[in-house]
Amino acid sequence: MSSRLVIIPTYNEKENIENIIRAVFNQPLVFHILIIEDGSPDGTASIVKELQAEFPEKLFMVERQGKLGLGTAYIAGFKWALEHGYEYVFEMDADFSHNPNDLPRLYDACANLGADVAIGSRYVSGVNVVNWPIGRVLMSYFASKYVRFVLGVNIADTTAGFKCYRRQVLETIELDKIRFKGYAFQVEMKFTAYKCGFKLYEVPIIFINRELGTSKMSGGIFGEAFLGVIQLKLNSWVRKFPQKKL
Repeated sequence: MSSRLVIIPTYNEKENIENIIRAVFNQPLVFHILIIEDGSPDGTASIVKELQAEFPEKLFMVERQGKLGLGTAYIAGFKWALEHGYEYVFEMDADFSHNPNDLPRLYDACANLGADVAIGSRYVSGVNVVNWPIGRVLMSYFASKYVRFVLGVNIADTTAGFKCYRRQVLETIELDKIRFKGYAFQVEMKFTAYKCGFKLYEVPIIFINRELGTSKMSGGIFGEAFLGVIQLKLNSWVRKFPQKKL
């Protein structure tokens, strides 16, 4: 059994899902995959089920009824990973905006470089984003600057969604208290890990916008993130965070 699990949430990803699964399984390290499938009407789940026959001990799927949000998908995946004994748990998109070839680098940061959370960072070494409109690049870049300023977390890419967690992080941070469902979820997870005393480490990556399928990004998602950051800061003044055990 592998100690490494890649969680991939899906909604209408039929154009990408088989290729991303095969790309993860083609890595030099052994990774397992858990698909959190939110009732895609395009047949994504059927493609995964066909591939499960080919990879019966490496590919798993949790099917949910309806589109329940990115945050709840990952929380469900984290709980599944803990129940099944994985030591390193990854977040990754299905659309190849996160390069599967970077998975071993994120793993190495946690396994060998002392990181508790390894972040695939678009902004730690400049602005490494390909095929995004300039307006979206600027919105994302300055959103990370805003989060960093308000929360006081020394992370260049605070909204990044390509990450590796050591098991202890997910066991410690009280997953049922994570509140946000959209992209503010990514901020909340990093901030909570930071407040619990875990080491966050940025691994530079190149983010490439999806070529196939439809983006799930919306203005409402950014609105949640903007207001959510203030709420996180206010709540942190009164909340007692569990601490990393040495």
